[in-house]
Amino acid sequence: MKTLIEYIAKSLVDNPEAVVIHEERHGNAVNLVLKVAKDDMGRVIGKNGRVANAMRILLRVAASRAGQRVTLDVEEPR
Repeated sequence: MKTLIEYIAKSLVDNPEAVVIHEERHGNAVNLVLKVAKDDMGRVIGKNGRVANAMRILLRVAASRAGQRVTLDVEEPR
């Protein structure tokens, strides 16, 4: 799951070296936290959050096939 989001995020941004994903496991549930450079936030979120929601949908489909529950949070850079 982590590699899927990492691949998508690095394909979208101008600075792929700044893409960092933290994975937190809680039993059968997994929470992924995506961090990108400040300049690339708009590319990852998209208009009205459409890109981020599309990534969440793809993640949900892949997770359901693996029998897991996965959520994705996009964290604001400092």
